[in-house]
Amino acid sequence: MPLEHLHAALGELLGDARLAPTALPGSDLSLWLLDPAHMARPFSSDETRRILDTPPYWSFCWASGLAMASFLAEQPHWVQGKRVLDFGAGSGVVAIAAARAGAAEVMACDLDPLALSACRANAALNNVTLSYCDDFFGVPGDFDLVLVADVLYDRENLPLLDAFFERAAEALVADSRVRDFHHPRYTRLARLQGLTLPDLAEPDEFRHVSLYHGRRQ
Repeated sequence: MPLEHLHAALGELLGDARLAPTALPGSDLSLWLLDPAHMARPFSSDETRRILDTPPYWSFCWASGLAMASFLAEQPHWVQGKRVLDFGAGSGVVAIAAARAGAAEVMACDLDPLALSACRANAALNNVTLSYCDDFFGVPGDFDLVLVADVLYDRENLPLLDAFFERAAEALVADSRVRDFHHPRYTRLARLQGLTLPDLAEPDEFRHVSLYHGRRQ
């Protein structure tokens, strides 16, 4: 079972950590997220080292993912009837929102097998069907749209902005970290609000999410 697998992985990082079903604000979606009650204590040096070595990012709903999920709920025409891939899916919130908005097929793609387990658990929680992959370039066929949220925090990922068009005609990219975003294929489509759950007390600037639309030339 994906949920048992995830709890076991969290237990190796933080012995008492658990996931809890969490309703997302401004949405009818819920996710299995890290229970904040287990974060309200000092971490030992070993726990800190383990978290830094293998951060359980799939146990959070990051601000840009939540913002994009809300955007797709309000403007479902972006995904309706389309074959969509959620790149760097994490918890799967964007993939689940796309499925709810009427996409013909949604593939959650992530290198981390624990993230794919989280996507499976969260898809079941929200009664949607997803496909899964761990290799963006190895998936057969083309997509109509690539969805990307909370990936550009690592600037080494910026070359992927061009690579997305090798697999899809369009891309939607949500980001709250890069302030000097300039790319000839992308234009800012909207400015959105989001927050990370559970709350990491991040600076307010990271709640301001930019949504970019890119098109294959």
